[in-house]
Amino acid sequence: MNLAMNLVAIARSQPRHPAIKLDDHVLDYAALHAAAAAVAGDLRERGVEPGDRVGLMVPNVPAFPVLFYGALLAGAIVVPMNPLLKSREVEYYLRDSGTKIVYSWDGAGEVVPEVAKAMGITGIAVPATGPEGLGGTPLTEPVERAGDDTAVILYTSGTTGQPKGAELTHHNLASNAATTAETLIEITADDVIMGCLPLFHVFGLTCGLNAAVRAGATLTLIPRFDPAKALAVVARDRVTVFEGVPTMYAAMLHSPGAADADLSSLRACVTGGSAMPVEILRAFEERFECAVFEGYGLSETSPVASFNQPGSPRKPGTIGFPVRGCEMRVVDDDGADVAVGEPGEIAIRGENVMKGYWNRSQATAEAIPDGWFRTGDLATVDADGYYTIVDRKKDLIIRGGYNVYPREVEEALYEHPAVAEAAVIGIEHPDLGEEIGAAVALKPGATADPAELRDFVRDRLAAYKYPRSIWLVDALPKGPTGKILRRSVEAPGEEAAPAKPTSDEFRGT
Repeated sequence: MNLAMNLVAIARSQPRHPAIKLDDHVLDYAALHAAAAAVAGDLRERGVEPGDRVGLMVPNVPAFPVLFYGALLAGAIVVPMNPLLKSREVEYYLRDSGTKIVYSWDGAGEVVPEVAKAMGITGIAVPATGPEGLGGTPLTEPVERAGDDTAVILYTSGTTGQPKGAELTHHNLASNAATTAETLIEITADDVIMGCLPLFHVFGLTCGLNAAVRAGATLTLIPRFDPAKALAVVARDRVTVFEGVPTMYAAMLHSPGAADADLSSLRACVTGGSAMPVEILRAFEERFECAVFEGYGLSETSPVASFNQPGSPRKPGTIGFPVRGCEMRVVDDDGADVAVGEPGEIAIRGENVMKGYWNRSQATAEAIPDGWFRTGDLATVDADGYYTIVDRKKDLIIRGGYNVYPREVEEALYEHPAVAEAAVIGIEHPDLGEEIGAAVALKPGATADPAELRDFVRDRLAAYKYPRSIWLVDALPKGPTGKILRRSVEAPGEEAAPAKPTSDEFRGT
């Protein structure tokens, strides 16, 4: 079983049907398969064996699906990375995964080529349309892989320690893509799916790319989200399925062109990544006359675990009920079910749950202690089986749909010579969901102002991660063991309502 078999099958059954679009550039399924086969053949010529890791740091351009399926055809494991990552982040991902070859978009600068060269890894820069002039014999048939063989390593992390690679198997991803296409959005070859969710993120990868290929639909891409561009592409390409995080819906709804936008082609909208404000959902549905279906998932669950599903009543504000092939429970700290309506931690079991964390057996055992994956998210379940997120057990910050882990930002702050202590927290934000804030205590006699610290971190982390709000304190709250208590940190009044984000911030810059 190889996830790439979906592409091979659809290329045979409907070779001339549009698969991938980026404005005027179109790849039909035969062309997508041929380009991916050339990549697979080239990887084999370069000595890539089944199970070897291939890095992919490419935005939403045709090169991504070409390289993704090319690596899978060769039997390799894909390591997707956010193109906004900085050199030290890239180095960690490549080193931890043991990546053998890494591809990067040639419009993203020299970060990946320079890091790869320093590490002795083969780095290949590619244009938006994909690699050109590859040698070797195209590999048109996928290398045989078992269902529980790892297909993708997606890096994620908790609030402590370094990022961990969630191993998603061929069966995990194939099953979740099939569930998405067949039972949730009911995708057919006649559908055009908006590809504005990052393909390096599991939401866009599974519900966008893999579900589209499973059904033989068309995926139309936007390299970086822009609300005006999204509205224009929906109208231009007659998009039928829109998938996005809540901030995308809010940005489109509040875009100056929304009043005149033609979104009449839409038949279904899907949202996840963070809680969708009910007022935004209702306003979007009223303005564009299209139902918005809310769901829930994580990188470790491929991602979809629950959904407000077609054919059943929708409950705005909830994350629906478990999808096909997935079980969910709400449990206490001992793993026992809590009463209906009482809060507890979501635990998940099913064919969508990851194989484990790459080379981290202890972390895997802690996350899946009894066959049920502990999500770290607190929720309630009602008498009808609908789940509602009430809080986050972990200190994860979700800024505009992107996961930001406080420990990583704090580590960057600690690199500044004046910083003694730092605590990073999420601050409620009307458009982004959460903004990033940091309380900083300086070393005795040291000086630094918030702007200097902000610029320092901005130069070291991806643009969506650095704290827009930083305030200085004499000391941070601590527990009896001396551990900094993040949950006791409060932003000053003027920091509690950060400024409205610019369009560039929605694009992740």
